[in-house]
Order: sequence, then structure tokens, then C-alpha cells
Amino acid sequence: MLKPLGDRVVVKMCEAEETTKSGIILSSGSKEKPQIAEVIAVGPGGKVDGETVEMQVKKGDKVVLNKYAGTEIKYEGEDYIIVKQSDILALAE
Repeated sequence: MLKPLGDRVVVKMCEAEETTKSGIILSSGSKEKPQIAEVIAVGPGGKVDGETVEMQVKKGDKVVLNKYAGTEIKYEGEDYIIVKQSDILALAE
């Protein structure tokens, strides 16, 4: 299991939509990169640049990420992204 440090969060990207709202099936090349991810693990927070950071997300939350945020990694055959909490723009409810 990945256990992030500080104010970092491990997320797994949600799959891109295969079909438009009107029912058109998209090819893999025309799909837009998803920006919605599921939180897999959350760091403990702590001090960042001298200020206390309280973690505002929890495991299982769906979040909207900054489009170019984080570091992509492969762990036990799965693709994940490790981001700082500040790269998370919103909760997707």
C-alpha cells in the first residue's frame, strides 16, 4: 500500500467517458483526459513552508485535479498519481 507523506495525496484517475450524453461512442483518441480522480490514500498533513496544513480530503473522495498536477507512478500493476493537496481544485460530489 502506498502511504503518502506530508500534504500529499495518492489518487487514481477515473475512466474517461466512452459515450457522449447524446449517445455517440467516442474513440480512444477523441476522449478528453479525465480530471476527476478517486482518493486512494492521504498523508498526515503537517507543516508546509512553516504553516500547518490540515488535510481536507479523505480516502474514497472524488476530486477534481489541476490538469497537469502530480507525479504519475505505477505500483503493483496499477497507475496512480501523487499530488499535493493544493493541486486538488474541488470535491466532486
